[in-house]
Amino acid sequence: MKAILVRETGGPEKMLYEEVPVPMPGKGQALVRIATSGVNFIDIYFRIGLYKADLPFTPGMEAAGVVEAVGEDVTDLQPGDRVAYAMARGSYAQYAVVPAWQLVKVPAGLDLSLAAAAMLQGMTAHYLTHSTFPLQNGQTCLVHAAAGGAGQLVVQMAKRRGARVIGTVGSAEKAAIAKEIGADETILYNEQDWVAETKRITEGRGVDVVYDSVGASTFMGSLDCLRPRGMMVTYGNASGAVPAVEPLLLNQKGSLFLTRPTLAHHCATREELNWRASDVLNAIASGDLKLQIHKTYPLSNVREAHEDLAARKTTGKLLLDVNA
Repeated sequence: MKAILVRETGGPEKMLYEEVPVPMPGKGQALVRIATSGVNFIDIYFRIGLYKADLPFTPGMEAAGVVEAVGEDVTDLQPGDRVAYAMARGSYAQYAVVPAWQLVKVPAGLDLSLAAAAMLQGMTAHYLTHSTFPLQNGQTCLVHAAAGGAGQLVVQMAKRRGARVIGTVGSAEKAAIAKEIGADETILYNEQDWVAETKRITEGRGVDVVYDSVGASTFMGSLDCLRPRGMMVTYGNASGAVPAVEPLLLNQKGSLFLTRPTLAHHCATREELNWRASDVLNAIASGDLKLQIHKTYPLSNVREAHEDLAARKTTGKLLLDVNA
């Protein structure tokens, strides 16, 4: 089978398109014939070595496909089942062995490409808005990168929970996208003082929560956008990792709350995984949640996908067709 291997960490050129053996499922595992793999910033973090993995490894944390075979003790899946998953590394390949408990069945009629696009960013948006800071009707949130893949889903889920949404974006085109999916206000961070604009929009109060996937370049400003006792949720590092923070700073800026969550801790059990995944996939299947696919790349062009994502030139989701 064809797969991407990283033998040493570094730039996009470190991802090698190679022929490797098809793996075999062990106890509690299933072999998935992958149709489509998602591309996410976490894949870049592993590739550059920000997140650690034993070398060599195959990147990719989400996919959708068809069960090819199951290992011992797997009773709730069988060959032919259409499945999707996230948070199991190795999806930049034509086949992957995945713990069976992490596989969720794709609703009938939902295209596998949409299922692959929804898993990681969709469940991330779900835990951010339903668990990390469970938005309530009338609350206000600031969403950075509101036209990106994760940002669009955070905006939509926040609106479904009755929140007022302010989104930061990099261009007028992206502002139009964010508005179309439900953002109440948009701020062009390259042209406007987004901290001052947030304060103006909230009449000086500040927002209840900031959902920040950008990281280093927005972190300090985001703290200044919060109301007293508001919550700063930093969940990504698109501009680099956030530096160390003195706890006293949170006191000085209004007795703020700070958290750095991750999807793995919010899908730690089969029950929680099924809840989040079914909420997301069923909402997409019914049309209540909209996904924008920016581009689908052949697996052999994965370097281009990483370069486009890192340059923040994209709106919506990037996918890999592993069989192209």
